[in-house]
Amino acid sequence: MNFSEFKRAGHWPTLISAFLYFDVSFMVWVMLGPLSLYITKELGLPVEEKFTIVAIPILCGAIMRIPLGMLADHCGPKLTGMLAQLTVILGMVYVFVFGLHSKLELEALGLVLGVAGASFSVALPQASRWYPPQYQGVVMGIAGAGNMGVVLDSMIVPVLAEKFGWQAVFGFLLIPLLLVLLFYGFMVKDAPEKRTPVSWRNYAKLLQDADSWWFMFFYSITFGGFVGLGNALPLYFSNWYHVSGIAAGLMVAMVVFAGSMFRPVGGYLADRIGGVRSLQILFVLVSLCYACIAFMPEGPAAEAGQVAQAKVSGWGLLTMPAIAWVSTAIFFFGTMALGMGNGSVFQLVPLRFRGEIGVMTGLVGAAGGVGGFFLAKSLGVSWAAYHSFGPGFSVFAGLPLLGLFGLLRVKRRWRTTWGALSGAKV
Repeated sequence: MNFSEFKRAGHWPTLISAFLYFDVSFMVWVMLGPLSLYITKELGLPVEEKFTIVAIPILCGAIMRIPLGMLADHCGPKLTGMLAQLTVILGMVYVFVFGLHSKLELEALGLVLGVAGASFSVALPQASRWYPPQYQGVVMGIAGAGNMGVVLDSMIVPVLAEKFGWQAVFGFLLIPLLLVLLFYGFMVKDAPEKRTPVSWRNYAKLLQDADSWWFMFFYSITFGGFVGLGNALPLYFSNWYHVSGIAAGLMVAMVVFAGSMFRPVGGYLADRIGGVRSLQILFVLVSLCYACIAFMPEGPAAEAGQVAQAKVSGWGLLTMPAIAWVSTAIFFFGTMALGMGNGSVFQLVPLRFRGEIGVMTGLVGAAGGVGGFFLAKSLGVSWAAYHSFGPGFSVFAGLPLLGLFGLLRVKRRWRTTWGALSGAKV
């Protein structure tokens, strides 16, 4: 790829702004993942309810993506993004000042954080509209790599919660939110191409197209897997391998780093060999990783003298058993494939629905959030029913195989119809 040509092809300040906006939004969207270890301990919630708590922001983010996408088409992505960011900031200010004292308040916080998750339907179309078809994979990969915010969460939230208390974490995270809001307001620029305001009728029309459902299903596997794991893994590592809150956060950071950083690689690979072919390979890898995790045995409880003294105690990162490291490695490769799959899906979506990219981003993004909700929720149900996470992961090992079957069904039609006219590899 010619980078000087790529830079001239669009508007790089908007691309960088969309990346940063999505990054900090994703960071607060999934903050309940690592923070749940501390808040739910103080509130005395059982394990299965903890997984429900971390799943609420994912589901709300999924639902909110469609109306936020519609608002972006009517009022412009820039104004919509700023209003959404202000909503999240006000909610976090409330918790920072007054705290949380009940499960209901915690659930209400999850709803507010879901608005941050809906930023997906603003940031990605905002970047996509500036660039021609041959760069869609890379552009959507770069903008979508903002999901590396979950890496920052996993690394810093447990440390801050241990040292200053979980309530203070909200104050610390307000700093990058406010800085990015200012940068976004000054640097971002809506694309010059005319937006067509959409209504629920537009969404209903696209839902009559079978391709819409295929893209939604594929993204529910790739992005759903990524965001679901990002929120649920701190609880998984804490309960299954008995590690401390800080150790669980660092393990999750290593895992989700792969998914975040390899999303642009997935878009680039899809530009080179076609999104369908890359997704076929990645679905197989994801299925194998989930299947391996489903059969991983529980780790031993921390021994006396080996427990990391902390508010959420357990094995420290350097003392935890080898089985925990093996599990982390498997998750690393599986999440890398999920992240690349996200980039591959969004190489294809703008080629198929160029004129409806805002609507489709809302639909596909919503499906991804729903997939993440069910992953986190199913792990809680699996624990409650079997005192094991294996059955939950077994279900999600089968979904990529269904996705592979779907690709085999549609690839010939896609390549000989809209794919042949797109000017890019499908």
